[in-house]
Amino acid sequence: MSSTLLTEDTGVPFDELQAEQIHRFRDTWDAMGHGREPRVSVSRSVLPITEDLDRRLFGNLNENTDQVGHLDGGIARFGRSYVGEPDVIAVELARDQAVRLADTLLLTVPNQLGVAYNQRLLQTIAEDVAPAIGWQAAVG
Repeated sequence: MSSTLLTEDTGVPFDELQAEQIHRFRDTWDAMGHGREPRVSVSRSVLPITEDLDRRLFGNLNENTDQVGHLDGGIARFGRSYVGEPDVIAVELARDQAVRLADTLLLTVPNQLGVAYNQRLLQTIAEDVAPAIGWQAAVG
């Protein structure tokens, strides 16, 4: 499981750094002689905008690029948030190198907005984003 944070910054985009880690993990796994394929998951913040409420809450969110900051005395790179219309998010996620390599995509949701809001958000992702890029969504 690789999250939306890497405690390094080499100037390489987040998804490329994470993809490199996935390749290294799988290469090491193979070199160790394990008899099965390892599973890899990554997490992303995905906020589809489909209603006026979404626009009010997230429409001005300018996190469509990686963020670099200081964490625990070092530089860290935080992965971007995917915010926008579902079809645009689908295209952007399909370009994300680590998402393409992962077996599972875990989604972070704004839990402070409650169950009903997040159920609608996840349903939009399952019905509009996932199929557009050939994913089978599992909600629950």
